[in-house]
Amino acid sequence: MEDTAPLPPGTAAPDFELPSTLDKPMGPSSCRGRPLILVFYPADWSPVCTDQLALYQEVMPEFERHDAGLLGISVDGIWSHLAFARERNLHFPLLADFEPKGEVSRLYGVYRPDEGTSARALFVIDPTGIVGWSYVSPDEVNPGADGILRALEDLAREGVTS
Repeated sequence: MEDTAPLPPGTAAPDFELPSTLDKPMGPSSCRGRPLILVFYPADWSPVCTDQLALYQEVMPEFERHDAGLLGISVDGIWSHLAFARERNLHFPLLADFEPKGEVSRLYGVYRPDEGTSARALFVIDPTGIVGWSYVSPDEVNPGADGILRALEDLAREGVTS
């Protein structure tokens, strides 16, 4: 497994637009002015990814309490995302980093060319577009939501909110 080097806190988050399950291209600029959670995950339908994204759907009220947007990103195509979101009752956008494969994952330092997927990586971006927190989890481990919530609380405490 190739090591990843996620963008560190303090880095300007690269902007991008990818096809989304909302039938329109989306990216960080879609949520500018509010905190944004980017969730890079290896693949739709895998057991850990399914559990991870279901957890984020469940804790969405906590993310919304911080006025945070949430975008899930994998190298799967939009049709897979649409079926996965419908089957798993996910109500946040999933973005297809499909073609060119992994281009956005590469921008964020979390593409794994040996596997052809992105790492299981989390980013919290502040309302001005700066990475406030980043984390890469082992593929077999659901990173949960605690780190995301702490990062959102840190932004609020620092006065970096919408």
